[in-house]
Amino acid sequence: MSHTIRNKEKLLARIRRLKGQMEAVERALDDSKPCGEVLQLLASVRGALSGLTGEVMQEHLHEHVVHAENEDGRARAAEELAQVLKTYIR
Repeated sequence: MSHTIRNKEKLLARIRRLKGQMEAVERALDDSKPCGEVLQLLASVRGALSGLTGEVMQEHLHEHVVHAENEDGRARAAEELAQVLKTYIR
């Protein structure tokens, strides 16, 4: 069973919190809050998303690279992670 399936409820809870944070940004903009407040909310969203991304990447690395069933699976998983990192770093 994949780590995203095994940790599904935990991951979905984090996504729901992210949605709530994004809604707070939307409300702040709708309410014409000061830009400093909006920036703080955006920084919180970015931190939460980075944390979630890091957790899923770490689990991917652990499950699909370190403990891969075979060398082909390890190479495939490492390439997937490399492609994601290229996009993430941009």
